[in-house]
Amino acid sequence: MTGRTALLRAATLGAAAVLASVALGLLLWGEEPGALSVVQGLSVLVATFWLAFGAALSVLGLGPRPSAPPEGEFRGRAVILVPICNEEPREIFARIAAMDADLHLVGLGGQVDIAVLSDTRDGALATLEARLFRRLVHETGGEGRLFYRRRTDNRGRKAGNIEDFIRRSGGAYDHAIVLDADSLMTGRTIRTMLRRMEGDPRLGLLQTAPAIVGARSRFGRMMAFAGAFHGPVFARGLSRLQGEVGPFWGHNAAIRVRAFAESCGLPVLSGPPPFGGHVLSHDYVEAALLARAGWTVRLDPDLEGSYEEGPENIVAYAKRDRRWCQGNLQHARIMLAPGLKGWSRFVFAQGIFAYLVPVLWLGFVLTGLAGVIDTKGIGHLAGLVLALLFGPKVFVTLAARDRAAGFGGWPLLGASVMAETLQSALIAPVLLMFQARSVLQVLMGRDGGWPAQARGDSTLSLTEGWRAGWWITLWGAGLLASAVLLQPGLLPWLLPLGGPMLAAPWIIAWTSRPPRSRLFTTPEELVAPGVLARAGDERRRWSRPELALGALRQVHHA
Repeated sequence: MTGRTALLRAATLGAAAVLASVALGLLLWGEEPGALSVVQGLSVLVATFWLAFGAALSVLGLGPRPSAPPEGEFRGRAVILVPICNEEPREIFARIAAMDADLHLVGLGGQVDIAVLSDTRDGALATLEARLFRRLVHETGGEGRLFYRRRTDNRGRKAGNIEDFIRRSGGAYDHAIVLDADSLMTGRTIRTMLRRMEGDPRLGLLQTAPAIVGARSRFGRMMAFAGAFHGPVFARGLSRLQGEVGPFWGHNAAIRVRAFAESCGLPVLSGPPPFGGHVLSHDYVEAALLARAGWTVRLDPDLEGSYEEGPENIVAYAKRDRRWCQGNLQHARIMLAPGLKGWSRFVFAQGIFAYLVPVLWLGFVLTGLAGVIDTKGIGHLAGLVLALLFGPKVFVTLAARDRAAGFGGWPLLGASVMAETLQSALIAPVLLMFQARSVLQVLMGRDGGWPAQARGDSTLSLTEGWRAGWWITLWGAGLLASAVLLQPGLLPWLLPLGGPMLAAPWIIAWTSRPPRSRLFTTPEELVAPGVLARAGDERRRWSRPELALGALRQVHHA
């Protein structure tokens, strides 16, 4: 760890601690603290610390952009790993066809193989996968460089799938690009990643910050816009703070095969799920194991051309988040493992508290309704919390002088930022309740498993929204009614929380539908990169098998 990284960490953590202490002081100012008020104060202290830490990352990201890392000539062999499980195979093979063509266009067709690693359990779907793979090989002339393998033993899920490939076939490759079923990367980005791996012999893992593409709903487009506009700033701040002990998000990353094989064998935790069994959030653990073995793990936020798809509605997001919650809380059994870097332990704690904080805020509200704290301190605390939530958005917007054109110009960008702020404020209480429920389910010993991710048309009716969110409506009604009866002075402060909770079914349904405006326009929509346009063409062609084949072969011979 460099001295600069250590200084940044100390300053960031110190600033977060100071702001958390200020929040505690504002809450308890002039009060006679009792036992319950102390518990409430500790909840605010911890929750505000993590909120302030996130805001500090955005401030760090607004600094000057660092110079590009060194690169070396890539002369070895690499493989792109595409783990799949019960996915729509036409979508997957269309993306693979587009990436394969892009690899040939940048001169990597002879050095980079692609391996589809199937964990699909549905026999009919697996048969379709195999048939479409044969078609892909035929169209691309990919014999000997495109591979498909379906496991009969699904132990370890995605992590076990990749581990199985590395154990059986990893010796043939220097590096691997790990993708998800919905990932897409340009050939130029893959080439740059491989060259950076060659430029630093101690670099064990190189993570990109993928942009969300293909979003159609209000929720999906909001997430895509926030990721495209605020995400790069946050990623730069995270990269500066983490230094050589960076993150692994499980996909859209390059790994050095030898480093991964030597360092990243995952344990099977004793006892039953949710805290025992296979490690769900394996990526954080693999990053920590690489760092423990002396390898550099780095996030390079300047790497563009890395894409993924995201959930299209709140329900799909909550299902995925439930698995992440269980996996992150499971890290409580790993964070004290011997030999881990101190920052790796902090990252584990950060991931755990990312899910405990909603429970802390909810506990703060409930104790406030019990009359533990006088309402006069709430206004100052609310002001600080709002500043930490929305201040970074303002700073990023003011610093976006050279980026506005990529989002459709200043008027559209400004309207999109305001819409994203308002829509996220509506959604946040609903997501808070889903996250709080997930934490309680895990603590009660309920295993959420690994549900398949919903793709395709994810529009929800109001009836479906009611089925998913009726219990949140009841909570919202209970909170507001309790405020009226017990603490009328708290009602104005609870309306931004209880109001969206009361309207949860409508919010879930409304945000799942396509918008009727150009709000949330992203750079990829204005000027589609070649691989995205090619993937769209391939998707349409693969959905109509009666059309003449051979268009892709023309690209290879161009």
